[in-house]
Amino acid sequence: MTWIVGTVFIASVIFTGLVRNHALKSAHLAYPVERSSHAVPTPIGGGLSIVLAFLGATYLLIYRQQLPLEYFLALGVGGALVAIVSYLDDRSALPVRHRILVHFIAAGCALYLLGGFPPIPFGYAQLDLGWFGYAVGGLFLVWLVNLYNFMDGIDGIAGGEAMTVAASASVIAMGVVEEPTAIQTSILLLQFVLAAASLGFLLWNWPPAKIFMGDVGSCFVGFILGVLALLNSVVDLLPIWSWSILLALFLVDATVTLLRRFFRGERWYESHCCHAYQHAARRWGSHKKVTLGVILLNIFWLLPLAWMAAIFPATGFAITLLAMAPLVILAIWLGAGDQEAKK
Repeated sequence: MTWIVGTVFIASVIFTGLVRNHALKSAHLAYPVERSSHAVPTPIGGGLSIVLAFLGATYLLIYRQQLPLEYFLALGVGGALVAIVSYLDDRSALPVRHRILVHFIAAGCALYLLGGFPPIPFGYAQLDLGWFGYAVGGLFLVWLVNLYNFMDGIDGIAGGEAMTVAASASVIAMGVVEEPTAIQTSILLLQFVLAAASLGFLLWNWPPAKIFMGDVGSCFVGFILGVLALLNSVVDLLPIWSWSILLALFLVDATVTLLRRFFRGERWYESHCCHAYQHAARRWGSHKKVTLGVILLNIFWLLPLAWMAAIFPATGFAITLLAMAPLVILAIWLGAGDQEAKK
């Protein structure tokens, strides 16, 4: 496992550099606009290195017969669909309805291949959503795809989130599962691959960013994290509550922002720069401080609570509320959903 993860990291660093050089030569740049958080034209599409590294690992595992076909299709094919439509959108903006349609197709296929939305630990019972789980799971995956794209708005934040969430999930699972099965080990490997690929990209994206992730990376990572969260429940690695906690910063910021804009009657579906993290970056005049803050909160606040939810899944819902409550307060205090940052 170690050599694969190390190879992925090195390959991600090298390939991100190659993508940057190509983007500079072809003028594939993100130019500053009113809602941007950057001030100079910057190469885009660096997330392609994460896509290729992760898909390459899934193909290696299926070739070595270490990953069931249905899991390979859910991750590899579903992820590829999201990455392709996002790559095309990076190159030439596609209609929103076309992108969302592909997101739902990928989500529906993944859920079908995983056998639907897995039962949720609730108290000492398992809540089985049945066919309704397809609707819940579809919305969950599509929202993760899009919120991850929304949250990729300052240097380092999306790469830092992917790295810490994937690595934290793996570390927790290794601590609570005494003797992982072959399939569980394969899923752990894929999570470490995602973390390593994200770290390799992050070296280029760290503030001040030399290249941006682009929709091809952010949408893909959001989809993969969602499928991995469901797959962990299917193979008895981590409960969905642990993943919800690890993803809480992005879930809370994006959801609070959308809801506040929606209830004020604003065009919540249009691009904006009203997220809590964007207000924080403007307030403190630094992308680095905000990105570091996200990483530290993930490690020192969310990781321990996600670990508790893994050890005591019957209390997972309560622990998730505990984890998210202060983040909701923080998001509102920072002005999530407001046009102007609070003083």
